[in-house]
Amino acid sequence: MGNLENVHYQVVKTADELQKVFFVRGIVFEEGQNCAYSADFDGLDYSSVHFLASIGSEPVAAARMRFFSDYVKIERLAVRNNYRQQGIGKELFAFVISHAKSLNYKKIIIHAQAYLLNFYQSFGFIPHGEKFLEENIEHYYMELRIES
Repeated sequence: MGNLENVHYQVVKTADELQKVFFVRGIVFEEGQNCAYSADFDGLDYSSVHFLASIGSEPVAAARMRFFSDYVKIERLAVRNNYRQQGIGKELFAFVISHAKSLNYKKIIIHAQAYLLNFYQSFGFIPHGEKFLEENIEHYYMELRIES
């Protein structure tokens, strides 16, 4: 484990980096939350932008972003258990939002796991509608509108 000064946040550019993203997701979603492989690896990864947080060569957190005509959707934010409660997920999520802003998108949507509602609200995301189930986990649809 390391402190936040040792964490490197990046946009994924190589096949090796993408493999590390998949490694983190497999641990967090398939192993940790009993999600189906086919639900996580949905065929949309190669048309998405991925983000990785690493300490040295060790991948510790990941996320992906998909693009639509007037918004982006941030998905698959995952932090390995041993690296939680250290601010890594928060820093990675801020990095992803900053990337969306740099591309001039005015709206970001997410499907937030219900237990993380406050986490996402701390970034300005607002829940819309009722809770719903994805992979037997309660979620909220949330939006962030970005001011010009």
